[in-house]
Amino acid sequence: MSAVYDCSQRASRADGLAAAAGAVRSSRLVVLPTDTVYGIGADAFDSGAVHALLRAKNRGPDMPVGVLVGSWSTVDGLVLGVPPHARALIEAFWPGDLSIVLPHAPSLQWDLGSTRGTVMLRMPLHPVALELLRDVGPMAVSSANVSGRPPATTAAEAQEQLGDSVAVYLDGGPSGDPVPSTIVDLTGDEPVVLREGAVNVAALSEVLGVEVESPS
Repeated sequence: MSAVYDCSQRASRADGLAAAAGAVRSSRLVVLPTDTVYGIGADAFDSGAVHALLRAKNRGPDMPVGVLVGSWSTVDGLVLGVPPHARALIEAFWPGDLSIVLPHAPSLQWDLGSTRGTVMLRMPLHPVALELLRDVGPMAVSSANVSGRPPATTAAEAQEQLGDSVAVYLDGGPSGDPVPSTIVDLTGDEPVVLREGAVNVAALSEVLGVEVESPS
């Protein structure tokens, strides 16, 4: 049976974070609040847990899972290299609503879906998410919903959709406007916006000093 923890109360939040960390380390799934919508997460390096995440969402590996990190420095150990454009965007927008796609380090043993050697990374601006990430390390996280249904903006909405497939629900209250993160692909010579979300293209262009085109 799932456990739900109210993270607005100090004691319950501490208990919830401890339970969530234990669940992640035991290959189980957790739901956590982020600065966009609620996410369903697992240990990024536990392929069985990531596959369970995809099953809970009724989603296939053709739609790979992104990775949330708890600090800037974590990125250096996950990717082949951090190019200047990536460093500039991280410094400008992390923690926040920007996801970046980079070639992942070939030595990493993980299976996030059909990523073609890349990984999508983000550092969320939410204290509960950051505390959990800093405890357990990088997590594979996707929106907390069954594929084809609206992303959950509350823990209750997530539980209604995902039920007992999730071990621990961390209730951080309602999320803000359900605006997705902006996704920038930095695997080529020039940055490519795959999805424009909370961070607009004009802001990206200003930081990078180059004209970044909106996705078609």
